[in-house]
Amino acid sequence: MKRLPCLLIALALVLTLTTACSRGTEPPHAKLPAAASESAPVPGDVLVLASIGDASNLIPMLSTDSSSHEVAGFMYNGLVKYDRDYNIVPDLASSWDIENDGKLIRFHLRTDVLWHDGEKFTAGDVMFTYKTIVDPKTPTAYASDYKLVKEARVVDDYTFEVTYDKPLAPALISWGSLQMLPEHLLKGKDISKSGLARKPVGTGPFKFKTWESGSRIVLEANERYFDGKPPLLGILYRIIPDQNTEFMELKAGNIDFMGLTPLQHLRQTAAPDFAQKYNKYKYLADGYTFLGFNLTRAPFDDVRVRRAMAHAIDKQEIIRGVLMGLGEEAVGPYKPGTRWFNKDVQRYPYDPAKARGLLREAGFEDTDGDGVVDKGGRPLAFTIITNQGNPLREKTLQIIQERLKGVGIQAKIRVIEWTSFLKNYVDKGDFDAVLLGWNITQDPDNHTVWHSSNAVKGGLNFISYKNPEVDRLLEEGRSTFNEEERRKAYFRFQEILAQDQPYVFLYVPYALPAVSSRIRGIVPAPAGITYNLEKWYVPANLQKYRAVP
Repeated sequence: MKRLPCLLIALALVLTLTTACSRGTEPPHAKLPAAASESAPVPGDVLVLASIGDASNLIPMLSTDSSSHEVAGFMYNGLVKYDRDYNIVPDLASSWDIENDGKLIRFHLRTDVLWHDGEKFTAGDVMFTYKTIVDPKTPTAYASDYKLVKEARVVDDYTFEVTYDKPLAPALISWGSLQMLPEHLLKGKDISKSGLARKPVGTGPFKFKTWESGSRIVLEANERYFDGKPPLLGILYRIIPDQNTEFMELKAGNIDFMGLTPLQHLRQTAAPDFAQKYNKYKYLADGYTFLGFNLTRAPFDDVRVRRAMAHAIDKQEIIRGVLMGLGEEAVGPYKPGTRWFNKDVQRYPYDPAKARGLLREAGFEDTDGDGVVDKGGRPLAFTIITNQGNPLREKTLQIIQERLKGVGIQAKIRVIEWTSFLKNYVDKGDFDAVLLGWNITQDPDNHTVWHSSNAVKGGLNFISYKNPEVDRLLEEGRSTFNEEERRKAYFRFQEILAQDQPYVFLYVPYALPAVSSRIRGIVPAPAGITYNLEKWYVPANLQKYRAVP
């Protein structure tokens, strides 16, 4: 959603392949719903959203799942944020100064911000949040950027400044990704045991009301929000673990917003009655889907095996069969057509013969005639895991399974409930291979996902990828403001990933959100459609809910 900062979007695992909060622009051929200029915003009504996974922790720096970040994003703010055109603009900071060749940033904070409990927000809260995220005792995966701060200083109640040893290109937007925490409620306490994980207190446009685990999370409008009380009375966030059930609820009018699957977008929502109830949008998402290998386990520690699997998988077949053509082939962690995307990296076209040859080079042959290649008497057999409730991922895995079988690789599929999937398997590195997705940020920095320092349990480099040259390139890319130097570093980074194939990068899908036609104020932009969600409203004659549930 709009208030989820872009860095954290990148670090949060994508729940659906056609996530409605993905970024992009509307293709010229698509029909744009009319912008909301027919009436002035009026207060009233509730926006009903849904997710296949429940939140786990509503303190942003402790969360690793997208459901938690999405909900928390409605309640917290950073110092800066992206606007509709991806310009960095003020949020809790009203302005800033950048000095000493980018090594010093001085934030001038708004003086009219209140926490949801009525206490004033000050520079003390910023310092507390900074100290908390860099504290080794804080179990967070997001500390790396802030550990590069040489010194943090409270100048006065509404001025905060940080200095760095050397320039850090994503430094400014990193202070949008760090969502502020209330010092007066957390000081001297163990943040990992704080009640704010279940009952958060932020500064955002919506404030916490109730949370029924596995069922719903309810937020209500913050009447004292510094940018004006939202027209919507609140947000009802429903937990619906199955995407098909979610679609049934959408068609019944019980939810207002959903990222559609390609089949739903093209065929199951073509009826006139759906067009009357919902507006549909379409744009290339800022996210990719991948098959990742646990590089600490054989045979995935052999690059020839990984390359063989890349040649054995027909990406275009997946795009046609699963996405119904509504996607593009992924070859790395950047969006096709953008300035950071290297189109000239090594490719792995579908080529079963080449896949078999690479497997033979790695010592795998079918010695017993059972159709599965083996080495030293051990068959090349493993399990791919993914999260429950996403039929697109399950269909993708079925195609991958068949294609791997065609070259003598036996892949089993296991679909696991979201919370258990993250905590018991991904975070602990307890898997052979995993099918997942990442969102793509506007800044090209990929340090947190690919640097070897993050190849730890609970870290976001959960496949344990370690390459000294990649580490160096990631450090170079983030330590210069020279765009051409950054481009060279990240282009070379993509070349190495293509050679190493720690992931088989599969595809970038189209985002296909559908939003209730009674919701107004939606204006498509490069940042998608949810960048201004707190400004959405419903005309009085179309309002459905008279109070927050």
